[in-house]
Amino acid sequence: MKLTADRLPGQLAERLLPVYLVAGDEPLLVTEAMDAIRASARAQGFDEREQVYIDKSAAVWEDALAATRTQSLFASRRILEIRMASGKPGHGVAALLNLIAAAGDDLLLLIVTGRLDRDAQAAAWLQALQQRGAWVSVWPVEAAQFPDWLRRRARGFGLELSADAVSLLAEATEGNLLAAHQELEKLSLRYGSGARLGLAELADAFANSARFDVLRLTQAIGAGNAARALRILAGLRAEGDEPLRVLWWLVRALRNPRGGSQTVPMGRLVARAARVDRMAKGQSHGDAWDELALLCAEMCGRRTLPLPRFAALWQRARA
Repeated sequence: MKLTADRLPGQLAERLLPVYLVAGDEPLLVTEAMDAIRASARAQGFDEREQVYIDKSAAVWEDALAATRTQSLFASRRILEIRMASGKPGHGVAALLNLIAAAGDDLLLLIVTGRLDRDAQAAAWLQALQQRGAWVSVWPVEAAQFPDWLRRRARGFGLELSADAVSLLAEATEGNLLAAHQELEKLSLRYGSGARLGLAELADAFANSARFDVLRLTQAIGAGNAARALRILAGLRAEGDEPLRVLWWLVRALRNPRGGSQTVPMGRLVARAARVDRMAKGQSHGDAWDELALLCAEMCGRRTLPLPRFAALWQRARA
């Protein structure tokens, strides 16, 4: 059978199958699916676990097969985990089919790999696996679904987030599920189950977090506070942040200008941002961080150093 990660808990509650394949590129959801299967297996007496990491060596497949024939002195029921780099076992197909056939009451076969391409999905070994067990397909959370995912995940920690708090957390973690999970875990430890959190609580909780400093930077720019913006920018530079990551956020702010940036021609700001991009990529002379400081100041409505002549010409050409 084929399952989604959301349907896996319900299937495990019904019965434990002899074979599971967890396939996907989202580390957090893959790990949670694996943990759920292991927990169900432990509850049914699978007390020993052996892992085999598959590489290009045929000997590794032989090791995996040997594990199915070796009787444990300490446990009668075992989990054999096979970690494959891809869904294409190559010369290990025969061994993999034997492993699938060997799984049963005393041996749970748990396979994990990345997302399966079209060819892998049509492979004979996958068809054999689905006849004996389940293929758990783990899909990434789309950007449009990420805020709802955050709300559900927060409720799992006993937290209720306001709409503004969800938006802030979504922007700060940039769709990274593991990072979002870790931040929610910290919030749960700080505020406890049952807490209702808004923008102020999140800003206070992560006041010293580099991930949120870049958001504080855009907020300072939106308020036209050049001194605060430059202090935050200096902190990001000192912490070893990447200028291109900071630029990405500033370009987003340029698309929705607020505060001081309205008093500086937008074409000038775009030209300044383009200079930062070229400097950060080594395509132009200069220090990207210094140019970022000029950009931040101008976005706050402050006039700074004039742009080089070629940038001014480019700006007129764009007008």
